Order: sequence, then structure tokens, then C-alpha cells
Amino acid sequence: MSKKILFLTGSLNQTSQMYQIALELGDFDCWFSQMFTDHRLVNFLKNKTPLLDKTIISEPHRKKAEAYLKERSCAIDYGGHKHHYDLVVCCSDLIVPDMLKQTKTVWIQEGMIDKLTPLSKIVKALNLPPTWCFNTSLNGSTNQCDLYCAASEGYRQYIAELGTDPEKIWVTGTPNYDHAAQFLDNDFPHRDYVMVATTDMRETARPENRVRFIRHCVAIATGRPLLFKLHPNENFKRAIKEIRQHTPEGTLIFTEGHTQEMIANCSELITQYSTVVYTGIALGKKVHSYFDIQQLKRLSPLQNGGTSAARIAALCRGYIAFNGTGPEFLRQYRDREQPAATEALVPYYRNEKEQSYAG
Repeated sequence: MSKKILFLTGSLNQTSQMYQIALELGDFDCWFSQMFTDHRLVNFLKNKTPLLDKTIISEPHRKKAEAYLKERSCAIDYGGHKHHYDLVVCCSDLIVPDMLKQTKTVWIQEGMIDKLTPLSKIVKALNLPPTWCFNTSLNGSTNQCDLYCAASEGYRQYIAELGTDPEKIWVTGTPNYDHAAQFLDNDFPHRDYVMVATTDMRETARPENRVRFIRHCVAIATGRPLLFKLHPNENFKRAIKEIRQHTPEGTLIFTEGHTQEMIANCSELITQYSTVVYTGIALGKKVHSYFDIQQLKRLSPLQNGGTSAARIAALCRGYIAFNGTGPEFLRQYRDREQPAATEALVPYYRNEKEQSYAG
């Protein structure tokens, strides 16, 4: 009987990444669940109030993720109650339900991790629940999972500095942000504009002066065409009205569409706290962000030709059959050769899969 793997999903980006990894593990019995918690207060707030509607444990996010998975005929087990799982692949370590602590776990970096805030530092210093930060600034830093798949060497160091055992972290790259060059070949009809990728700051209870930001974008454009791509969580009606009021006539506004292709065709990219800034960096665009640009370049996800899902799947395949801890599992490969870009890991598994790591 095939061993079972549970993939925890969140946003559509996280969900699509988990799906790509599962495709590489077709010889296992793969199931999916939206991120969940066994914390009574959090579940009360989720079920009885709208306070958590913008978080990945919410019903709106769950419905979007499950619709995506059902379209692809994926098996769904919300809450992970149907089976005993041999491995759980997590999109966040901010919430790790007690039932998941009894099995092997692998954390996958989705993309950008929010900037540390004064509140984040207080929560970390006092060892309070990391969800009390009300952002993702401590995602990857709780050291609760057995293995951590980082997007880059820069993020490996960053996560380790925040508290996760560096012996648990392996650089794999991250699906959806590991092959930016593929987006250059597209049929998006517009080109040579200044693109603005907004963030759902107001919808997630973070302060923002949107009008000032829009005016700043107009100043950067210096008369060049502007294109705004709104975050999926935003209040579109409000955002569109503000943009129309404070930008030149003819400014393009999109609520849907392929963001990566829009970036590929732009001449300059303006972001706030969006992971898509990494696509701009990888494509050599001039970028703007609320983060320090030089730090973003250090953290920028590995460009490995779109092989991150296969690398992560190889790690999962090996660890699910390994009798030992996460650091012990990775040590056998570090002892052979520690490549900066983890080039060695996938070939080892491809050669040894039938002998040692068959599910």
C-alpha cells in the first residue's frame, strides 16, 4: 500500500505550489487539506466572525483552494481526519496542529516573508504564539517542522537567524518563482509601461495611505503609461475608484490576469510587500518595494529552470522512508557535498529511488 502524504494549502499560490509538488509524487497516496487549527479560540473567531476572513485558515480561502483542487481531481481531507499520514507538507509553521506533531513534516517557503515589525520582535522575544503578529513575518522561524525548504541561500540564512535550526534547512527554490524567464514569451497585449502590483494591506488590518502611494507611483512614471494589478484580496471597487481619481487618463487597471506576464512586459515595477517583486528582479527590471532592494536581491529565489517542485519532491521522497531526524537526513548529503544551489540532491534520489526510496 502506498504511503500517504497530506499537503496543507492556503492561498491559491500556495495551493498551486503544493499541487506541483504532489504531481512529482504520483506513486504516493496524496491528499490535500486547507490549513487548519485545533485552537478553540481561533476556530471560534474563524467560524463566528469575519475577523479572520483574509487569512489562509478562512472559509473564503478554503473554498478557492478546494475549487482549484477539485478541478484537478485531487483528493481532499480537510483537517486530516480520514487517514494516518506518513508525511505532512506544510505551507506555514505559524500554526501546527497537535495531530501533525506526531508525524514527519516538511515546510515549503511560498515566497516573500513579511518584514519584521516591533510587534513581531516582541512576540518572538516573549515566545508568544507567532500568529499574534497578524502577518507572516515569523513564518519559517518556529523550528516546529522537521525539514525546511528555503527559496534561496539568502532565505536559508534569514530563517536560521530567526530561530530555525540551520541543520534542518535545505535550499530548493520555490515553485512559481524559480523560472522567471519563461514569462517573457507571452501574448499579453500591452508593453513598455510602469507596472504597480498592490498589496492587501488594508484588508489585512495593516495601515496604508493608498492615495499617497498612488501619487508616488505617478511621480515615478514621469508621464509613462501606468498599469495597476490589484491584489486578489483587495476591495476592488474602492481601489479602482482611488486609482481613477489620482492617475492620468488611460491608466490600465487589472483585477485578474497573469501577473508574471504583465511584469515580463513592463519597463519598471513598483510593489509594496508583494512576492512578485522577485520576478522583476530575476528579469532584470528596475524595481521599487517597501523592502530594502539590496536585501531583496540577496533573498531572491533560486532560478533553477522550474525544477523546485522536483527538488522538494525528492526531499520528501527520501525523508518519508528515512529512519531518523531531519538534520540526520540532510547530513548524509551535506557530508557528500554541500552545493550552494542544492544541485546534488535531486540526482542522488533519481539514481537511488528504486533501490532505497520507493514508496
